[in-house]
Amino acid sequence: MKATHPAAGAPSIWILSDDRTGNTNQCVGVGDALNRRYQIRDLEYRRAGSLPNLFLGASFHGITAASRVGLKPPWPDLVIAAGRRTAPVARKIKRLSAGNAFIVQIMNPGSTGIGEFDLIAALRHDNMRDRPNVIHITGAPHKVTPERLAQAAEKWHRHFGHLPRPWFALIVGGSTTRGKFTAEAAGELGRMASRMAAAGGGSLLVSTSRRTGAAAGPLLAGIDVPKHLFKWGDGGENPYFGYLALADAVVVTGDSVSMCSEACAAPAPVYIFAPAEFTQRKHGRLHQELYERGYARPFGGAFEEWSHPLLLNAAHEVAAEIEKRLGWNLDVTGH
Repeated sequence: MKATHPAAGAPSIWILSDDRTGNTNQCVGVGDALNRRYQIRDLEYRRAGSLPNLFLGASFHGITAASRVGLKPPWPDLVIAAGRRTAPVARKIKRLSAGNAFIVQIMNPGSTGIGEFDLIAALRHDNMRDRPNVIHITGAPHKVTPERLAQAAEKWHRHFGHLPRPWFALIVGGSTTRGKFTAEAAGELGRMASRMAAAGGGSLLVSTSRRTGAAAGPLLAGIDVPKHLFKWGDGGENPYFGYLALADAVVVTGDSVSMCSEACAAPAPVYIFAPAEFTQRKHGRLHQELYERGYARPFGGAFEEWSHPLLLNAAHEVAAEIEKRLGWNLDVTGH
């Protein structure tokens, strides 16, 4: 991942990037929304990184020596991080900067040292209680913008322009620690999506993920309509943004907050596939919030033409709150 470099006189911004792509994408989405240059600081965890933050405190104990090399003065004006494991690192940077670094944490970092964070962007479905340093947002911040979608549409249209329309994107995640994406569920999803595409005389744009695993087999076996496929692990460039940009409707599995949020940033109708046995309770709260706000509907295998009035991306909301609390000028040319 290529880092950008702050211009002379501009605020210094660090994004803490770890091995969870979704976490990094949330931070980058906020960094992009700030429209200022930032630097990426990559973190790799030691075994100690899995310890509760109560034991790690404000420290670099959970990261490797190689990761610490990039964490040195001059300390940044702003740190953006996401996820529990980055929280001790962000807190340590703040202390080493004599409290001058403004630290922003996306998602609930836990109760340890919670008062040290200058801003916590808590996802509303996590039910974090109100505090002066907490704002509540719908869904996860991300990198999907109208500009990025327009670029992707131009790039990818020729790759599946031969397929009959309408095009239905099928964005598939997989098992989580609390919910298994079974072969039965995967097969049913493939058949339901196929019936929807067939009813409209269209095609599927299918993307699997690392967590889909062995369920990809029964999923694809259930598909019997024309398709464009990106299967995780097969190599080649990922058409994910192209799918979101060009689809006439998007079907997404409900296991990933980031995927659901990104789907709702596309202009097409969004349907969430979330069987009860596959869905964590907090994810269910997110789905319900998206339904109530008109961003998505439950997937039942049928397509209806409708639209959601706004494109969902909490990155802009978080960026605006950072600007307000720091007193920065909003109209700044960035990267």
